[in-house]
Amino acid sequence: MKAAIIKNFGDKTELQVVSDYPAPSINDDQVLVAISATSVNPIDYKARQGLLSGRFQWQFPVVLGWDVAGEIVAIGKNVTDFSIGERVFARPANDVTGRFGSYAEFMAVDTNQLAKIPDNLTDSEAAAVPLAGETALQMLRALQIGPGKKVLIQAGAGGVGIFAIQLAKLMGAQVATTVSGSNIALVQQLGADIAIDYHKHAIQDTLSDYDAVLDTIGDIDGGMDILSSGGRLITISASLSPEQTQRAQNEAKIIATGWLQPNGQDLQQLADYIANDQLKIIIDSQYPLTTSGIQAAHARIESHHARGKIIINL
Repeated sequence: MKAAIIKNFGDKTELQVVSDYPAPSINDDQVLVAISATSVNPIDYKARQGLLSGRFQWQFPVVLGWDVAGEIVAIGKNVTDFSIGERVFARPANDVTGRFGSYAEFMAVDTNQLAKIPDNLTDSEAAAVPLAGETALQMLRALQIGPGKKVLIQAGAGGVGIFAIQLAKLMGAQVATTVSGSNIALVQQLGADIAIDYHKHAIQDTLSDYDAVLDTIGDIDGGMDILSSGGRLITISASLSPEQTQRAQNEAKIIATGWLQPNGQDLQQLADYIANDQLKIIIDSQYPLTTSGIQAAHARIESHHARGKIIINL
C-alpha cells in the first residue's frame, strides 16, 4: 500500500511516500478502513522530530498520523455494529510499534474507537474531526465546563481551539480566546465572547477570576495568573515544572496535563452535533499523499499559522 514513512527522527524531509508498504491485518474486534483522508496535527511533527520518543517506543520505519476517514473494507468476526461499505472516522489507539499510522491507504481500527461519518460531511471534512474534536470535548469535561463558567481557550483558531470554542458554548460557558488579529472575526463567528489579539494584549491585562483554562500553547504561568482560587487549567502542549506544581498548590488551583483517550462514543457525540449543524468544520488547507504534499503539510503545521485543520487526501 501507499504510505508516508520516516526512517529516522528529523525534519520534514524525513517524510517519504512509498508504494510498497505492507498493509495491516485486523483482529476479530477490528475493521480495516480504506482511508480517503487524514489530517496533520501538532503531535505529528513533534513525533517526527523525536520529541515524544520517551513516550513512544517505536520501530522504524514509522508511519505517522492519528486521524482516519474512509470506508470499511473488511471486518473481524466479532464485529456486529459496523458493516463493509460504511463510511467511518476515528482517532485510532496508538500503535505501539509505530508502523501503522494514518498516513497510509489502510488502517486497522478497534470498533470502540469508530463512529459513522454524518451524511453532511465529506471524508476530507470528517478527517478534521477525531483527534482535535475528541481532545476538545474530553479536556472541557475535565475542566468541568458548564453553564455560567468562564473559560479561556488558548489559540482559538487552531485545530483544537476551533472545536473547543464551539463545544464550550454548547455547554453554556462564557468563552474567551487568544488569536492573531486576522482571526478575530472567525472565532467570534464560532461563538467566542471575548477575542484577544495576543500580539497586542496579554491575557493578564484583560482577564481575571476565570474558572478554567484550556492551554494549547504552553503558557501555563499566564493561564494560572487569570484563574480564580479553585480554578482548573489543563495543558495539552507542555509539562508542568516543579515550580508550577508548587504554585498551584499554594494558590489552590488545579493544574494538569491532558492526554486524549480515543473513544468512539465521544466521536459519535461530535458526529451528532455536526449532523444537527451545531458544530462547524474549518479546514485550513489540503494536500495529496505524495512526498512533496506531506512535506508541505508538515511545513504548514510547523508555521503555527494554520487556521483550522490541515488535510491529507488519498
